[in-house]
Amino acid sequence: MALRTLSPRRRLAGLLTAVAALGAVVAAPSAPSATAAPGSPGERPSFCGHDNRSTPYAGYLCAQEGDLLDVRIGDVHPTQPSLGYDEVYYKLGRYTLGKDAINKRFADWCEADGRLDAVAAQPDARLDDPSSFTCALPRGGETAASIAAMKTVVIGPGGEPFLTDGHHTLTAFDETPDGGPNLHVRVRVQANFSTLTRKDFWAQMIAHKWTYLLDPQGDPVKVDQLPTSVGLSSFQNDKYRSLLYFGRDIGYAQNGLPFQEFYWGDWIRDTRPAGLTSWSNTDPAGYLAAVKASTQAMTALPKSTVVDSGFTAAQLGALDSWNAGKAENKGEFDKLSKPYSDAKPGKIAYALEYKRVHGLD
Repeated sequence: MALRTLSPRRRLAGLLTAVAALGAVVAAPSAPSATAAPGSPGERPSFCGHDNRSTPYAGYLCAQEGDLLDVRIGDVHPTQPSLGYDEVYYKLGRYTLGKDAINKRFADWCEADGRLDAVAAQPDARLDDPSSFTCALPRGGETAASIAAMKTVVIGPGGEPFLTDGHHTLTAFDETPDGGPNLHVRVRVQANFSTLTRKDFWAQMIAHKWTYLLDPQGDPVKVDQLPTSVGLSSFQNDKYRSLLYFGRDIGYAQNGLPFQEFYWGDWIRDTRPAGLTSWSNTDPAGYLAAVKASTQAMTALPKSTVVDSGFTAAQLGALDSWNAGKAENKGEFDKLSKPYSDAKPGKIAYALEYKRVHGLD
């Protein structure tokens, strides 16, 4: 598989200006598959308000805001047109070339399932067999913090689950040999809009900022042009989204705002801060220099500066000082800079080593 190279153009500004909202959270079902709508055939479920049990997604139809819903990852519908491929390559590199005592894919699955981390794994453990590894928390033992870290969906017309956070993680699970579209994991339900028409559904998604409708060049994308499933082949590649992933906790902190990195990526693509007129995403030193330049530009902005789509630097989590005030050879930037030969390679090193091994450019 080769990365798609797209010549950047300035995006059309001024889209999607409503305020983002986050769903409440409650306890989870323990079954390893989604719960089907109740009642006999033809009976209207009392708490769903309608009956679409003949749809392919009927099993998700009655999920309520705050539920921890078990989903087949092949069922979730993306709400963004692109990914930062290098973030996925980092994850796949960590999963296949990793130096962790417990493979990182089990830790990522446990976190996504609301159970913090993986604490043990059998020698032949597989992602598609959760009984072969152990998470830090049992199902039913979730905490507010563990639930907050889960990926999120909105239930759309016919019960279709639309993913609002977690596109990179679920794509990595889909691309993993012991994963794929039939892999199950739980997600947190932000809202159930299954009673709405598709037109009204998308109006609500846009109003809540639960969808991102710009391509890697910054041009608008229609909702019917969005991918229909996760997996690298479904998405365009946005190199600025990758750059922002590697800049976490160096220039900004994640704060739960959906598509936070895309908004920063828009700003970088459009303003081209010093040091980013051209940069290489295949050379470790050049990649690291680009992360440094972009994150330094982010932290230099006054917090009240409107960065993108009406959001200020403060709302997008800009740190008060670069690398949280630490020297270049300390903190998150130092961790990121570690080569693959190190006992604990940095994220860029894993991504580039995975691309080297698999002949990707």
